[in-house]
Amino acid sequence: MTHEIVGNLHVHTRYSDGHGGHEDVAHAALDAGLDFVVVTDHNVWVSGIDDYYYRGQDRVLMLTGEEVHDQTRKPQKNHLLMYETRRELAQFARDPQALIDQAVESGGVCFLAHPTDPAAPAFNEDDLSWVNWDVRGFHGLELWNFMSEFKSLLKNRPRALFFALNPRMIASGPFQDTLSRWDQLLSDGRQVSIIGGSDAHGTPMSMGPIHRVIFPYEFLFRAVNTHVLIPEPLSGDVERDRERIFAAIRRGQSYVGYDLPASTNGFRFNAQSEQGVVGMGESVKIRFGVTLQIHLPQPASIRLIYKGQELHRWNNTMTTVHTITEPGPYRVEAHIAYRGKMRGWIYSNPIYVTD
Repeated sequence: MTHEIVGNLHVHTRYSDGHGGHEDVAHAALDAGLDFVVVTDHNVWVSGIDDYYYRGQDRVLMLTGEEVHDQTRKPQKNHLLMYETRRELAQFARDPQALIDQAVESGGVCFLAHPTDPAAPAFNEDDLSWVNWDVRGFHGLELWNFMSEFKSLLKNRPRALFFALNPRMIASGPFQDTLSRWDQLLSDGRQVSIIGGSDAHGTPMSMGPIHRVIFPYEFLFRAVNTHVLIPEPLSGDVERDRERIFAAIRRGQSYVGYDLPASTNGFRFNAQSEQGVVGMGESVKIRFGVTLQIHLPQPASIRLIYKGQELHRWNNTMTTVHTITEPGPYRVEAHIAYRGKMRGWIYSNPIYVTD
């Protein structure tokens, strides 16, 4: 039996370009009901803050990672999210492959941050996308980054003001470029996992007479998160729990959920064969056929994706099964109506069907 926990894996504090402290982040995570949160300040690994934070019977596990990029490059590219390296690696930022190698040698888990991050010329914001796609050894992609999506909407100041004042209208889903890149990597035989993150900074912004923190940590922690499946509930032991969380994330035993329209807790994507049942991030042999099992917490539109193509779609469905006979990577998307349009809701990690 698996136990589901929810966390946010991309957060900044005033140690880099965020505006809150670690306690602010912990309190916001408690308010949002997260089980864990990972601080990933730019080019600085902050030690000594990994711990459980308590409020009455509630608790949240705060862990430390790092977002590293070459600060001398203009415009800056190739941001890498790293977890569990337990040491500073920013000195390797100029060479993305060397950075990934160092992270892996340190026992870390690394994900390409906001692979698509378009420019916003009206606000002098550069394109910060990942460009060195010949690298190897990374574990996955940050498929959906909330603040990158907001940045893509900043075409002019009136439009920016509209979305700043109506943040629930922002998120529609991951960029198609990122989805296509991921599907191509999977089709090439790479086992590449995904995570989702807020890229939260708690930044106060001003436009004319309006002054406010338009994206408080708590709001973003209720939006795009990573749901992780572990064998048993968190124990309260920091080292034991962090090991289980990142082991599951490394293997892709997780999914990305947009929890603002409706909670995605309870989503499951499994494969049944004569060998038994496997879940996301795992492999199963095709042999006499495999039955894919999909369950949502409430009815929505379900898409079964195979090698980048929609294999089947079910509308207004909560639970479904589908039998397959071809090897390859299979993943699931769910879309839900929210604020006047269909929006991405759930993005599973793949199940790898082999021959």
